[in-house]
Formats: sequence, C-alpha cells, structure tokens
Amino acid sequence: MSKPLKTSTKNKSLLIIGYVWPEPNSSAAGTRMMQLIQLFQKNGWQITFASPAKLSEHKVNLKQLNINEQEIELNSSSFDDFVQTLQPGLVVFDRFMMEEQFGWRVEQFAPKALRVLNTEDLHSLRACRHQLVKDYLKNKPQEINLEEIHLTDQAWLFNEMAKTDMAKREIASIFRCDLTLMISQFEMQLLQEYFQVPSQQLFYLPFMYKMLDTEKLPTFEQREHFVTIGNFRHEPNWDAVIWLKESIWPLIKKQLPNAELHIYGAYPPPKATALHNPKQGFLVKGWADNAFEVIQNARVLLAPLRFGAGIKGKLAEAMLNGTPSITTLIGEESMLSDKITSWPGATANNPDEFANAAIELYQNHQAWLKSQAIGFNNVKQQYVLKEKEPISEFGLITAINTLLESIDNHRNQNFISSMLNHHHHKSTKYMAQWIEAKNKHTEKL
Repeated sequence: MSKPLKTSTKNKSLLIIGYVWPEPNSSAAGTRMMQLIQLFQKNGWQITFASPAKLSEHKVNLKQLNINEQEIELNSSSFDDFVQTLQPGLVVFDRFMMEEQFGWRVEQFAPKALRVLNTEDLHSLRACRHQLVKDYLKNKPQEINLEEIHLTDQAWLFNEMAKTDMAKREIASIFRCDLTLMISQFEMQLLQEYFQVPSQQLFYLPFMYKMLDTEKLPTFEQREHFVTIGNFRHEPNWDAVIWLKESIWPLIKKQLPNAELHIYGAYPPPKATALHNPKQGFLVKGWADNAFEVIQNARVLLAPLRFGAGIKGKLAEAMLNGTPSITTLIGEESMLSDKITSWPGATANNPDEFANAAIELYQNHQAWLKSQAIGFNNVKQQYVLKEKEPISEFGLITAINTLLESIDNHRNQNFISSMLNHHHHKSTKYMAQWIEAKNKHTEKL
C-alpha cells in the first residue's frame, strides 16, 4: 500500500461533530463515518469525535481506535471552552443540523479551522420526495407507479424543495461551510444547477470499501431466500417494509410458496416486529450482527424504496457481496458508473413488475450470474479503494490540504458564505445564549 500523502499543515487535529455516535452495523451513515475516520487516521490526523447524542450500546468503541471521545451539550458555552482549547485544524460537521448548532461557535473560538460539512444525503430532498409520494397515495393508494411521480425531475424537485424551511436551512449550511462532502452525483448536479452552489464548495465522495474475495462467496446453489435490510428508524426503510408486506411479497409468495423474506434492521419498533408472520414467510429478524454475512447468504436482495436520497449502502454492499438486487428508480439513482448501463438485478417501479423481476432472478441461474458479474464490476469501479493509488482515497486529502493552504483566499471568494455566516451566527448565537440562560434559571428553581 502507498504511504500517506504528506500535508503542509502543522495542525493535524480533526474534530468531528457527530449527529449520532458511529454505528456501522446499524446504518450506511455509520459505515460511511467509519470510512472517513479511517481515511483521516491513515493520513496522520489526530481525531476527536464529539456528539450531543446519547451513548448507544451499538456504538463503536472509538477509544480503542485511539480516537478521543467527547460528550458535548447543545446550547452550552462549555463547548466554547472545549473547542478553544482543542483548536482543531479541521472540523467536520456530520449533517447540517450540527453545523447549525455548533458552526458559529467553531467560527468564533477556532476561526482558523477548515469547516467541512458531511451531508450523508440531502435531507431536504428526501423529505420532498416523501411528501410527493404521500400526496400521490392520497389519490391512488393501491395503484402506485413511481414513474408517474416527479421523483427525479430536478426542475420540479427544486420548485418543491425551495418552498420548504428544511431546504433553506440545509442549503444555507452548505453555503456557510468551506467544503461539503456529497455522496450522490444527482445531488451534486441539483445543487450546482438549481441552487447555484459553487462547484469549489462541493466534493464528491462515494463509499470507500475494500473488495472481498469473490471466490469465497456462497454460490447460487448455496444461497436461499430473499433479504431486505435497513435501519428501521430511517423512514424510507420502514416504508419499503410496508410496501413489501402489503403489495409485493404476497405476489412473490404466490409464485414461490417455499420462499422466505428475511427482514433485518437496527432498532425494530413494536409495529415492525408485529409484522412477523412465519406462515407467510415474512420473517422480521431485527438486528444483524454481521450485515455482510446476512446479505451474502441470501439469493436476492429486495429494496423497494419509494423515496429517499443519497446512494444506498445496502445496494452497494449487495454488489460487494455478490447478491443481485431488485430496486426502484430511487434505489438505482447515482449508483451506476458511466460504463455500466444495466442494474445488477432489475429495477421496477410498481408491485407487479417488482414481484415478477424478483421471481425471475431468484429462479434463473444464468440471469443471476450475469447480474452478479455486473455488480462486481460496478462496485470495483466506483466504491472500492485502489490499493496501488495514494492513500488520499478519491482525492479528498489532496483537496483538504489545498484548502488549508489557501483558506483565506477561498473564503474571500465566497461572499455568500460570509454573508450567511454573519447573519446566521449572529441570530443563532443570541438564541443559544438565551436558551442557555433560561436553562440555568430553570435549574435554580
């Protein structure tokens, strides 16, 4: 493996402010965060991970990885003392809500720190699509066809998103940061062409996996049943389970009476476990100790996503583990490289087409092998680290170093960023101070 690139900056202290503590076995967001952490560690950064979220039994033990853990509070000047003492050279905000809460404090008490936003996906886009699906279902509850909804029409999406407070908050956060990490090319285009975000403030960074030994993966004959996987707290995943239960799985089960659908995901609520029905072959398994093992022992992965954003960890990991998948236009968005024209499985946007594609792929050995090969090829091109290339995986470290060397000039060229920082931080600062004073007064009573 190549040696880490040297950086000209002397301050290699990285502060990551997490919306939650990393849980790679719970969500794709947790996996991506750990990939980022590993990337920076390999390049010599000393990492402190801080979060206002409650500690979870499923979180990674960061201390064992030589990463400092710091619990922080919202609306508390204790963070000011913490960040002023730490004086990081780089701060990564995990999702825009953390930048809203802590960005002004970082700017005031660690002004030289490069401020980077990690979006995971565009929350405002996901919320907009969710509303479009809800509105559609009010009129056609039993006849949904995703192709009839404007889910991928960027002009239409911009008009709808621009009406929402969430989009205003999220896009403003992107403008305020020195750099924003994007996981989806679709979202990159949407931000640049419709929201007028300068290209120099965006950086495309997909998943970063290590390729598995494909020869050791289970064969078609060794695999059985269908699988779907995803954190139940993530609304698109829960909606997909409901669509499977009500519309898609009955059609599959009718043609494949011995088949089972194994449903995995972190934090299953009672309404999810209540769907467990062995007679129907609809088995809610809940937490998966090893997601790769679960995926690679299934013959076909089902991901009937009716809304969402970003790119889908479950589908990238299905390709990685040699498991063909059936998904929708939402699932396949920004997932294929330019050189690959067909999905490693099939895409379908209504229950009948989805079920028929799943049944065909489950039974057709040759079609399954062809789909598996497409998946391997795609994941190698897009989401697998190249061992012979510099450790700056996908150019991020080079981009970070360049910005660190020219941060004043970079900020001077982005007037909108300066303007939004000025107004937002003033208002947020006084609101946070008011909340802190109010909380202290309440504690005294």
